[in-house]
Amino acid sequence: MDDKLCERLRTAAEAYRPDRERMLARVERGMAEGPSARTPLGPLPWLRVVGATAAVCGVLAVGAYAATSAGGGQTRGGQAAVSPVPSASASAQAAPGRVPELRTEDGPLWADGAVDPHSNAYWAQSNVTLRTTQPLSSLTVELRIAQTGGVNTTGSWRSLPEQDFTVSVQEEGGFLVYRWTLKPGRTVPAGTHTFAGQYNHAEGDRSADGDYFTANAARSTGQQVSVGDNFTSDH
Repeated sequence: MDDKLCERLRTAAEAYRPDRERMLARVERGMAEGPSARTPLGPLPWLRVVGATAAVCGVLAVGAYAATSAGGGQTRGGQAAVSPVPSASASAQAAPGRVPELRTEDGPLWADGAVDPHSNAYWAQSNVTLRTTQPLSSLTVELRIAQTGGVNTTGSWRSLPEQDFTVSVQEEGGFLVYRWTLKPGRTVPAGTHTFAGQYNHAEGDRSADGDYFTANAARSTGQQVSVGDNFTSDH
């Protein structure tokens, strides 16, 4: 808006054409009347227009410079608008990983996870292997398959007796989750045991980098132990 006003004033000043003959006649008349009768001449009309233009533009320029220098940015509501500086806590955003920190051994319990070598471009099986050196009075195994496209269950199995476990499969937070829970009063004997989840997936080699499992158990003494692992094979 300020630049447009200055431009309009400059245009008006440049368009002004002084009456030269009238100006000369006024000067000659003043000289003939003598110094005592002569009225002091004010600024000529075209000089007044040019002077006003320069004064207005100068004030606007100084005001804009002062506001910009004080605020470091554009003005808003008569005050300089200063851009906020983001705090360190707001700018530091760590993207949480999908796989938690896991350990493959805890007390008598050891675990491993692997994609079955018989998996193909349309179907896969993920195997969870548990080995315990002591009987377990409780056990919950969770196998999480990341939804990478077209993932849906085709079944599951375990090497331990079927009647000893409650089994469920459902979608949770972007994962297909297989869950095996030991029924109350049952016991997992010492030894090596397998839990497997089977599923279809989108055609092609599927990355299992986002898949993982956890196993939470209790010894016969009541002490809690937990293990887990992630899958890194591509099928």
